[in-house]
Amino acid sequence: MCCHCSIPSEGMDRREFLRVSTAGIAAVGMSMAPLSTVFAMDEIPDWNPQRPFLQTGEAITVQPVLMYHLPQRRKQRSWRPWGGLQNEQDVQNEVERIHKELAYIKKSATFPVNIAPVVTATTPEQAKNINSQSESDVLLIYAASGGTSTFENLVSEERDNIIFIRHQTGPVYLWYEIVHNRFLREGSDEYDLEEFRNPGGTDTHDIVVDDLEEIQWRLRSLFALKNTIGKSIVTLGGPAGWCAPYAPEKAQERFGLVYHEVSYDEMEKRIQTARANKDLMRTAKQWADKYLALPHVVALKTEKQFVVNAFLVYALFKDLMREHDATAFTLQNCMSAIIPMAETTACLPLNLLNDEGYLAFCESDFNVIPSGILLHYIAGKPVFLNDPTYPHKNMVTCAHCTGPSRMNGEDYETTKILTHFESDYGAAPKVELALGEELTIINPDSYQSEWVGLKGKVVDNPFLDICRTQWDIQFEGNTEKLNEKTGGFHWMIAEGDYLKEVEYAVRKVGINWTKI
Repeated sequence: MCCHCSIPSEGMDRREFLRVSTAGIAAVGMSMAPLSTVFAMDEIPDWNPQRPFLQTGEAITVQPVLMYHLPQRRKQRSWRPWGGLQNEQDVQNEVERIHKELAYIKKSATFPVNIAPVVTATTPEQAKNINSQSESDVLLIYAASGGTSTFENLVSEERDNIIFIRHQTGPVYLWYEIVHNRFLREGSDEYDLEEFRNPGGTDTHDIVVDDLEEIQWRLRSLFALKNTIGKSIVTLGGPAGWCAPYAPEKAQERFGLVYHEVSYDEMEKRIQTARANKDLMRTAKQWADKYLALPHVVALKTEKQFVVNAFLVYALFKDLMREHDATAFTLQNCMSAIIPMAETTACLPLNLLNDEGYLAFCESDFNVIPSGILLHYIAGKPVFLNDPTYPHKNMVTCAHCTGPSRMNGEDYETTKILTHFESDYGAAPKVELALGEELTIINPDSYQSEWVGLKGKVVDNPFLDICRTQWDIQFEGNTEKLNEKTGGFHWMIAEGDYLKEVEYAVRKVGINWTKI
């Protein structure tokens, strides 16, 4: 059941507009291209549980820039500013070192990243040319020395900026001393972090001292944000929002999502035609047999035909994504519209798609789906859209009748196949995580104006009379604060700790962040 509310529209601030307009917000909308009324699958999609997890997403491109200015000795004058780059040999050594460090970052990255050769900026004019000519997503600025005007000309308002300064790794950089007072505050005592007063919107979160891992996780976060903005998603039954009919519009405003709507009338025709395809039906049965024999599938407590039907639906969902050149899928009215025509539930098909590396969500809830897309690209793993319960004494139960079995992106968790709880029909996975598994949990509001993040661990896989995949989670932080800040409805979960990456990304699009 859902409610309907009347909500005033909200405008985008400068940074939001810059972010989504760069991704082509003017072209964002809902694709309503007509589909074939007589469905004929070109080829049967492959299902292979041994295939490595599909890593999608366009690589992030990085342009490293060494900013410096060599001092000239002046008799009886203060001529040498702080900093260890004093001559051309120092500069050459530093460039070589930066190349080696960036090679390490690229090699150890768990996401696709392209890093250009280091360029240097010694004057405001050089900095301005680099800024205007670079097609990179990120300028990685090594702020060794140089004037404020060079710095301001280098920092781009068209892309993201990360500023790296050396302290203990040496040679020490001048801007280790003055980056806050000269650049962030521009010589003023006033500094409003939320207003991003400084050029390009760069703030304290974009500054790294010494630590290469601090560069890498920021790049991972920006890679995820790049691939979230403008993301295409197939929406069977149309986009929606739990108790928030405005949620799809708000998600578009903030992230430039593109919806490819498919009607249930079209889906029913596709199911009927697919059932007449003897090769596809034979393959669906073979897949079901193979699936039920997998080591991690330890119990079948529903009719086997529901599993066969689920694999047929899986093939159709996958084919819809192929048609629309999308790797994300969601459906509305999954507890009513899909069941009679599919003669099963959508729970297991969504599980299979998530395990492969696609993004597959039930309920078409665009309150929470943007957080799932972002968290998926940050973690490089499946994400779990779930119903949370009432947090108490640092404990909460999160449950849904679909959930990924491959939460770490590699290994399959113990899975039992039951009926969907509310309908007591179809095939739904009960995925049981190893106890102690660390989790990142995100709770967005329906306006995409504030996200709440918390960290927890699995302490039990109960079998309550609720949705089938159910985890008791012990979370860190203040329970009352969480209850006071909770918004929307659904939560999003990924295995591992990615709170800092999520926070860094959402700040870039003007979303307020609360960590519990």
